[in-house]
Amino acid sequence: MTMYLCPRDGTRAETTVLTWCCPVCRGPWDLDFEVAGPLSLNSLSGRVNSLWRYEEALPLAAPTTTLGEGRTPLVPLTGTVTAKLDFLMPTLSFKDRGAVMLAELARRLSPERVIADSSGNAGTAVAAYCARASLPCTVYVPEGTSAKKTEQIRAHGARLEIVPGSREATALAARTAADTPGTFYASHVFNPYFLHGTKTYVYEMWEDLGGRLPHAIAVPVGNGTLLLGAALATAELHAQGLIDERPALIAVQAEAVSPLAAAFRAEADELLDAPAGAAAPTLAEGIAIPRPPRARAILAAVRESGGTFLTVTEDQIRTAQLDLAARGFYVETTGVACWAAVGGWTDRSVVVPLCGAGLKTGLAG
Repeated sequence: MTMYLCPRDGTRAETTVLTWCCPVCRGPWDLDFEVAGPLSLNSLSGRVNSLWRYEEALPLAAPTTTLGEGRTPLVPLTGTVTAKLDFLMPTLSFKDRGAVMLAELARRLSPERVIADSSGNAGTAVAAYCARASLPCTVYVPEGTSAKKTEQIRAHGARLEIVPGSREATALAARTAADTPGTFYASHVFNPYFLHGTKTYVYEMWEDLGGRLPHAIAVPVGNGTLLLGAALATAELHAQGLIDERPALIAVQAEAVSPLAAAFRAEADELLDAPAGAAAPTLAEGIAIPRPPRARAILAAVRESGGTFLTVTEDQIRTAQLDLAARGFYVETTGVACWAAVGGWTDRSVVVPLCGAGLKTGLAG
């Protein structure tokens, strides 16, 4: 039976209760879940044209909250670098992959309310899918969040709570509210169902590349939800004998806010002690996370894959956004980080996500 499992102390809980974190250590849950059976390329023919086509690999089935998310195209950018266009999702970001899982789970649990916290994209995705599921939703965002993102959240009918201070202050406010009885915390960080949604990014890649994966998969990393989903997918595909080798995971952070890159370079298993004071500002607001709760798992996943961390400067982000726009892709500033980091690679194949539409933030100043 699928259950929540704390990776730190082994605490378990049923997924039918509104338990958003481990009650012992207050850390995020993993999901004790096994893939139902092996996939094959032939078995996918004729299935629904969304991420739900990979039903054997998902912890939920027969959804009613779907907006047709998934199945975004792969488009070559150079001879070795390919982009996956996740900004073509229903709410214009890859966060739809996980948000649909959370909203579907919440619909089945019938909570009194749903809350989420976000720097923007996860909040807009949760708001949209809660609207689809007819669930009351409140989204906490930090002050300074893109006006286009807050407008989108309100348009989906969600209540918006703007929190003074940092992204961390926003998360703390949401977690305090999450302890209120009858609340489902649709956390893209703490709830592992979100990761089992983002892993479909790699399943789609595997299918569209004819049953193989590139040498490397680059992803922008703040809370690490896309990277950890990719790690789940590559492990599952390898365990099923559907790929011979797991690709290297290349984690990209903004140089201005790069706690995971610093820990990786120091060969640490956990985050290093952070200096006092507020985090530096960065154009890549979606990955400006000073203390990601799943840091240990992110660092381990990158090392186990033979990957590495790369950082990009603000000038590189600006240049990359304009360069992609000149190629026909209008992508938000967070979503261009991987192109800034690996766009010049020529020695191996790599896929980068264009994971948020430029309409969400506009051009970098």
